[in-house]
Amino acid sequence: MSGIYNPLLVFLSLIVAFLASYTALELSGWIFSLQQERQRVRWLLGGAIAMGIGIWSMHFIGMMAFALPILVGYDLSFTAASFLLAAVVSLLALSTVTRGKLSPVRIAVAGTVMGLGIAGMHYTGMAALQMSPPIRYTLWVVIASIAIAIAASIASLWLAFTLRTSARQSLIAKRLGAAIIMALAITGMHYAGMGAANFATGSICLSVNKLDANWVALVVSASSLTVLIGALAFLGLHTSSLSNSLRRANSQLDHLGTHDTLTDLPNRLWLTAHIERAMEACARRGSMIAVLLVNLDGFKTINDSLGHAVGDDFLKTCANRLGQNLRHDDMVARIGGDEFVIVVGGLLDPSVAGQITDNVLRELCREIVINGVRLRVSASIGIAVFPRDGDDVATLLHNADAAMYDAKQSGRNTFRYFEPTMSTTALSTLILQRDLQRAFEQGQLSLSFQPKFKIANLSLSGAEALIRWQHPEIGDIPPLEFIPAAERSGQIVQIGNWVIAETCRLIGRWDALGLPAVQIAINLSPVQFNVPDLVDHIDAIVRSAGVAPERVMFEITETVAMQNADKTTAIIQKFQSRGFDMAIDDFGTGYSSLAYLQRFRVRQIKVDRFFVNDLDVHERQGSALLSAIVTLARALNMEVVAEGVETITQLNKLASLNCDQAQGFLLSKPLPAAAFQQFLTGVERMSHGKPETRAVVEPG
Repeated sequence: MSGIYNPLLVFLSLIVAFLASYTALELSGWIFSLQQERQRVRWLLGGAIAMGIGIWSMHFIGMMAFALPILVGYDLSFTAASFLLAAVVSLLALSTVTRGKLSPVRIAVAGTVMGLGIAGMHYTGMAALQMSPPIRYTLWVVIASIAIAIAASIASLWLAFTLRTSARQSLIAKRLGAAIIMALAITGMHYAGMGAANFATGSICLSVNKLDANWVALVVSASSLTVLIGALAFLGLHTSSLSNSLRRANSQLDHLGTHDTLTDLPNRLWLTAHIERAMEACARRGSMIAVLLVNLDGFKTINDSLGHAVGDDFLKTCANRLGQNLRHDDMVARIGGDEFVIVVGGLLDPSVAGQITDNVLRELCREIVINGVRLRVSASIGIAVFPRDGDDVATLLHNADAAMYDAKQSGRNTFRYFEPTMSTTALSTLILQRDLQRAFEQGQLSLSFQPKFKIANLSLSGAEALIRWQHPEIGDIPPLEFIPAAERSGQIVQIGNWVIAETCRLIGRWDALGLPAVQIAINLSPVQFNVPDLVDHIDAIVRSAGVAPERVMFEITETVAMQNADKTTAIIQKFQSRGFDMAIDDFGTGYSSLAYLQRFRVRQIKVDRFFVNDLDVHERQGSALLSAIVTLARALNMEVVAEGVETITQLNKLASLNCDQAQGFLLSKPLPAAAFQQFLTGVERMSHGKPETRAVVEPG
């Protein structure tokens, strides 16, 4: 008995096979991208059911496409068993391609098991017909169909694994092509298996009254198409949503990468690209570009005295004002701290940049009210013009920076056009920064020590370590010249570590010689003070040198202490917990309230030389201020050290005010390490057998 194929159902089986294949490819990519194990399990189970329905439906539609000249039906148990096999095979396939690496052995084993499962599903579905006499199969065709199933499974697994992470721009086209290949292989296996079936003349279907073939055809076709198309639509919506989210995230990342987070102005990266484009345009037109580097005058005072929150709001307001009255093609960028850059393009006369700068200065000088506080700030602006002052971005910005510093030195709240002579100062700074590294390597840095004395009996109470640089070509370079350069370049951290290590080395040498154990004070720069894990790092340096922490005192200026009072308090407490003493240097020159001293609880406060000088110039006022400071310090169990003592009159006044210690040229100048060692030796000799350790250098 022979049958015929319905072309429409054959085509439908091919469509279902294609949809099932494409669904499998989409699912493998989606499941592979999931990070949470629970999500992966849910999607594996759901995907296996959807994919199983597709494979199973394709085979049953193919079976129903084969019309016998008798009425047929299907046994429910065999039909359900064939679907279960399809689902298990689908679960195996998805698990294989979404985990780990697909080695040749693994793909061969998984493909073989999957092929046998698909063949088993097919022949189990054929058994649902329950023909009498039973269907006879041509053995070699059955073997061929199983071989096709295994080959198709291996190819499908390899394609699904390969395409799970392909580049998105060509992924859909690749998966469509792969799905067509997989569909042809699957349907080829099915119709090869159907070709192996032989129906005897006069055969009858024993399940004709169980599941009606027409009803099964309708249900299978409708359900398979609904499930597969629904799954693809769901995956498509998810993919579209993820793509949109990814696009938005990329856009935000691009924006963050090219804009300042505080003011939302373009940053240095975007600024550089803008200037380069503007230079190309101006070169074609024969016009000019003006680069205005704006630095706010006095912003540090606002930040230190009112806090960073107010400082941030102030910067935002200034950023908005800088953008006013500019043309459409002009740009404002923030390149760090309180520095901004305005780019003005398409100029025919450089003087126009000066007119724009005047407007900027007027805008910035207007009063700003933040949290009820009325604030004013000025600005120093440097102007560099392309192509006159440079033909690349780095040169223009460098020259604008040099002009800005000249404006600051000229009294601030003004602007300057760049002139070649302005580069001299900037060049000397660069030379200092370059040669500082060489200074470490060649031993050009050294320490001097300025003694401190108890005013009551002029006995030695300690010393302050001061760094010196003897340049082989320039000679002695004052710290006031190279320390700011080192702070701007970040080299100050390396210098600070060297000062601590060298001080500890010298303390160890003096102790080995049996010299008096004096405490050495070391200054911490603002940059050092903001280094993460500062206390742990310093503690490690001191302890590795075998020096007791109480032999070292660290000094920070009042301005540094007030930058963030809460942070300063925490750092001081951490220093003290490790056994170090702390001091506030240059007291009275910053912006602090005396009430903050109670929070800091330092060992010493060092009164700035400005107040000591007033003891000679304005005796009454100077005495009153110093008396108040001494009284407050005594109440808080702190010592007061007067800096810059240069006359007997000053020393006597300090004694009458009960000031604790003094330091200055009257008592001793800073001494190189070798000379200070001799000084300590003299102190040891004088103090031998006496209760007091007195200074070698008497006043006068």
